[in-house]
Amino acid sequence: MKPTNTSPTGSAVAFEEQFGRRVAARLSAGNLDLSHEVGERLRAARVQAVARRKTAPELRSVPVAVASGRAAALGGGWWTRIGSVVPLVALVAGLMAISVIQEERRTDELAEVDSALLTDDLPPAAYTDPGFAQFLKTSDAGER
Repeated sequence: MKPTNTSPTGSAVAFEEQFGRRVAARLSAGNLDLSHEVGERLRAARVQAVARRKTAPELRSVPVAVASGRAAALGGGWWTRIGSVVPLVALVAGLMAISVIQEERRTDELAEVDSALLTDDLPPAAYTDPGFAQFLKTSDAGER
């Protein structure tokens, strides 16, 4: 019996072996009443079943190198280090690109507002006059 990924306790393994022996004994006892032809067909089927059974894949061990004061790394080398740094570099480059694009958009919006103020009929000082704010409120109320 090959061990699986889980490691059963000693009592569980002993119980499985005992159960297997009891099942085999029952099947063998019932085999005495069968004819020779049926017994041979069962033996051939048993041989085919054992040949076809799936085997558990063998696990290979990978050497682990641990330098003093460093963490353990499985396999690796330069490609592993580069592969772990590339996503971080891509993230930083993306964030920087987003920042530059947003700054350009803000600058364009401010330039549009400044050009609208400078090309308007009113001088920019009129927008800071408290009477102008009152005029806008009354003109909006009168249009409705």
